[in-house]
This record gives sequence, C-alpha cells and structure tokens, in this order.
Amino acid sequence: MIKIASFLLVILILLSCFLCSGCASLPKASEIIDDASDTGQIQIASTKYILTPSQSAAIMKRLQNEAGATDILTRQIAVIEEINGSILKSGNKVSLLVNTHETISAMMAAIDNARDHINIETFIFADDDEGKRLSDLLLQKQASGVVVNVIYDSIGSQSTPREFFVRLREGGIRVVEFNPINPLKPGNIVRRDHRKVLIVDGTVVFTGGVNMSGVHFSKPSDDERGNILWRETDIRLEGPAVSDYQTLFINTWKSQNGPDLPPANYHPKLTKHGNDLVMVTASSPGSDNRLVFISYMSAIIFANKSAHITNAYFAPDDQMIDALKNAATRGVDVKIILPKITDSSWAKYAGQYHYSELLHTGVQLYERRNMMLHAKTAIIDNVWATVGSSNMDTWSFAMNDEVNAIVLGTEFASKMESLFLNDLKESDRIELKEWNERPLLQRIKEFLGHLFQRWL
Repeated sequence: MIKIASFLLVILILLSCFLCSGCASLPKASEIIDDASDTGQIQIASTKYILTPSQSAAIMKRLQNEAGATDILTRQIAVIEEINGSILKSGNKVSLLVNTHETISAMMAAIDNARDHINIETFIFADDDEGKRLSDLLLQKQASGVVVNVIYDSIGSQSTPREFFVRLREGGIRVVEFNPINPLKPGNIVRRDHRKVLIVDGTVVFTGGVNMSGVHFSKPSDDERGNILWRETDIRLEGPAVSDYQTLFINTWKSQNGPDLPPANYHPKLTKHGNDLVMVTASSPGSDNRLVFISYMSAIIFANKSAHITNAYFAPDDQMIDALKNAATRGVDVKIILPKITDSSWAKYAGQYHYSELLHTGVQLYERRNMMLHAKTAIIDNVWATVGSSNMDTWSFAMNDEVNAIVLGTEFASKMESLFLNDLKESDRIELKEWNERPLLQRIKEFLGHLFQRWL
C-alpha cells in the first residue's frame, strides 16, 4: 500500500510539474544586473542604525584592501541590495559547522538552552532516531514554558507518519504543514519549502543543508554498501542578521495560514557579536527576481580571481553555464566540487551533460569521494561566501522557497576556502580527454537527465 501511494505521489508531482512548467522559468539575469549595477551605493546597518555612506564606504574599502581588487565588494553587493530591498548588516558572528554530527549536536545544545521560543522551518522532519530525539527535546522545552513553532514541508516529510506531528501538536507545539498535497492545486505541489532554519530565542540561527532527521547518517543509494556520511556545511549565526531569518519564518507562517503564533519575544534587541557582514537572500516562486539565482549569477559575473563552488545537485540553466564559462575564459579560477555518490542519479546525469562544454573553457570539475556531498556553498575572490539551502538547479532557483546567507570578510572566507581545499583533496578531477571517452549509455543518460532537468 505504501509503495502504491508513493508511486501515485510521483505521478501526481510529475503531472503538476508539466502543468506548471511556465512557473519554472528564470528571469534574464543580465537585464536585472544591468538595471541595478549602476546604483553603486552600498548601505550597511549596525545594531543601532544605518551607517552613513562614508562609514559604509570605509568598511568596504577595508575589505577591499584585505582581499585585493574585486568587483564582488562593490558592484555585486550593490546589485543584491537594489533588488533585495534589504541591506548588509554588521556586527554578526558566523561560525562554520561541518558535517551532520557537528551541526545536530550544536542544534540540540541550543534548543536545550532555549528560554523563550524555538522556531523551526525544515524540508524534512523524519520519524527516525534523530527526528525522535529532536521531537522529544522540543516537547520537553514546550512543557517547560518555551514556545515551540514548527513548519515542515508536506512532500519533503511525506514519509513521516501523521501521528508524529499529532504528538507534537498534542504536546502544545504549533505545527504548520507547508503546502499540503492537493491534486486540485498543482502549483502547491510543485512549490516546496526547501529551507532549513532553526531560530532560538530570536538571537541565534542555524541554517544550511541539514534537515531535522537522521537521513544524513544513512546510505544515499542502493548502489552503495554500508552507511556513508553526508558531507554538509551549515552555519551558526548570532547578531543583527538573525532578525531577517525571524521575519522570513513569520511571513511563511502567515502565508500558510498558520494559527496565531503564541506570545513570545520574537524580535529581541540584538547586539554585536562579531565583525562579519551578512546579507540574507531568500527566494520564493513568483518573485520576479528569484534572488538566490541572481545572487549566484552576479557573484560569478563579477568575480575577478576565483570562484570555488560546492554543490549537491548541479543542473543549472544556460545562463548559469554561460556565466561559469565566461568567468573561466577571462582568467577566473573556477573550480566546482560535485558528488560522486548521490541519492539522485538523474540529477547527477543532468549536471554531467554540461561537463564537456565547461571543461573546454577551463572550468575545473571534481567529484567528491567516500561521502554523499550535500553542501551548498561558494567562495568568490576569497572575501565573499555563501552557505544555504539552495542547489544549483532550476527547481531550487525557480520553484522552491530557499534561503542563503552571504557573508563578507576574509576571515570567514578563509575558513570556507580551507574546507573547500580539504574536499578537493578527497575528490577526483574530471579530465576532458577521459571524459570524452565515456560510454554511449552514459551519454544517453546525460541527455535524458538534461531533457528533464527542470523537474529534477
């Protein structure tokens, strides 16, 4: 019965994808960037007020001196501020979390220390050992007087028994199911909440690729033997930028017609915790600019020296492929680490369809061994970094609710770069000559993957 239900769900999703195929279009990034890139003015907010233009310029000049000449600190940020409607926030502390054990442990500690409220937005909330451990702790905190609110994605968590969420609700936790499956609303089926965000007391945020589940400890494919850990990258954020995540959570809650949120101090006064500049970039279907997509595009377009990208599901549109090729052609060191082991073979084939043309222009491609690569990160010119939930594919860029943090600063970028280099050591480089000798069956799979890449 479960297999039949799963099969029918897949058919329903595919039908919805075709019915809503127009929703999957991405804007012309070059037009948006050209319209916004002449503004030039960059604004930065402190914990108390918006800095004057001269104060903001002084901060950016300092970063420029540390990083060297790069358009990423001027033109790219100006573009994103122009289309985002928000500004960089100073005074943040961004801590890098690597792999699932580290992230889950840090999350559990923060939840255990919560005193006012806990807000969770996740694609998967699973009824497995990790999910149960998290849910038990959340119920304990709710019982102790801490307000707990949860948003989970209907399809991402479709294998989780409804009784799991009933238990949370009966324990007093407010729970919202994002876009419940409804055959009469195909747009709802296609649009998913792929964000992974934990907010504790309105003062600390965890975000990146880790879901509320133990799926990241399990083998990703039937082709693999034994349990293979998933390679994740998440961040712990403290400081003024936390309020942007809180606002996103509350807006999503309201858009899903969730019950009234219980009284809590959702927007406490935030103080300075560090020196990281952070901008939160979030996208939802229907947004004209698809901000996460434009953020990636403009970062690659304005890169001067290096673009080091790590991504789990790589099936970008022609605009992104052209941006990567153009960057390599003008001398930018473009390196991309992709998974060798995957839980989505067709998504991998869709990405491999582009390998030859990327390799021809000097883009260096690598596949990570021994772990299921699930991270979604980039470092540009050793000063601009992003960590978030968005994959480099049309589904993420055009149809999902996603959120990424952009972090400016050489200190954090250096940590990201070190992580990238460690992954590089554990990766196999794809050489053009060898790639051109791959078998015909592989090429056919790549073509089919490319044919349906908008829905992978």
